[in-house]
Formats: sequence, C-alpha cells, structure tokens
Amino acid sequence: MAGQVITIAQRKGGAGKTTLAAQLAVAWIKTGARVALLDIDPQASLAAWAGLRRERLGAANIGFEFAALPGWRAEQWIGEHARAADFVIIDSPPQVETEARIAVRAAALVLVPVQPSPLDLWATEATLAMAKNERRPALAVLNRVPPRSSATERIAAALGQLGVAVATGRIGNRVALVQAMAQGLGVLETAAASPAAAEIAALAAELRHR
Repeated sequence: MAGQVITIAQRKGGAGKTTLAAQLAVAWIKTGARVALLDIDPQASLAAWAGLRRERLGAANIGFEFAALPGWRAEQWIGEHARAADFVIIDSPPQVETEARIAVRAAALVLVPVQPSPLDLWATEATLAMAKNERRPALAVLNRVPPRSSATERIAAALGQLGVAVATGRIGNRVALVQAMAQGLGVLETAAASPAAAEIAALAAELRHR
C-alpha cells in the first residue's frame, strides 16, 4: 500500500513549515511509522536540522529516510519512497512557483500552516488556490498560536469562509519547539511532558486518522 504524501506549503515565509515537517516526522517515527522526509526548499532549513540530527544520533539512527533535492528531481524520489514509507513529508519553498507546484502536485494532502494574523491569512489564499488548481485537498493548521489571542478564532473563522478545512489540533508559540529544532531533535524527544509535545502528538494523530 502506498504511503501518505503530505506537502507542507505556505507562500508566506516564516510560517513554521520546516518545524512542522521535522516535528511531525519525529512524532510518527515514535509510533513506529516508516517516514521519508524531503526538503525541496532552496533555503535548506530542514536539511540543516537533519544534519544536526545525523551528527547527534549517527546516520543510521535518525529514524527516517531523508533527502534534499530540487523540485525537478523530487518526483521520482517521492514515488519510490511512497511505496515503502507510511508517510512522505515534503517541505516546500515559499515563493519558487515551479518547485512549490511540483510539491503540491505530488501530495495526497497539502498541509498549510497559518499564523493567526491577517498577513498569513492573505498569503494562504495563494497556497489554497494552487492546491485547488492541482486538485489536491488542503488542510490549514493554526501554528505559532500566541496565548489568549483574540485573533486566533477570527482567523479560524476566516479560513472556514475560504472553504478550507481547519485542523482541530493547534500548535502554540512554544520555546520548547525552538530548543528541539536547535538540537536536531523532536520536542517529543527533548520535552515529552511539555504542552508543545502534546500539541504535536495530537496533530500527528489527527493527520494519521484522516
């Protein structure tokens, strides 16, 4: 059975795509899932995180297959790994139109992180339009959510008005996530009892059951 291919996409930079890709990968491998992780963003932030993980744990122990490839080389890699993995996660670039489109086209689900701000909401419309043009289902996830922000529910409602499904799970603006990323690890490995770990685990479980 082919694995689930999830592309994390957002036209606005700084939305937290790389953090979600890394943290979901760790969450799923901790449940015993087979995961393949692909970075096609020229900024290569996910590749840097994977490099830190390789240095810390050893190449044989990072827990997933990983590659950093340009979009035009990605399609074959995705096809090959979808046959062996339960999840293939693609971290796509924010602005490179052709590469982002390749990543969206390859996906069974386009996961769109949205910070609760009007700027992120406006940028999200272009990402949703791309997913619609490629006939791929999209799921928005509220990310880097500040505590006690009145904007969060307004942005969630606005996403619903755009016709996009919104994940039940939300990811807070958590220092624990930053610290885990800086070590090449998942928050479930560095702070398993933290609210950040609970939020990532809940989102991973929600996506797994979709």
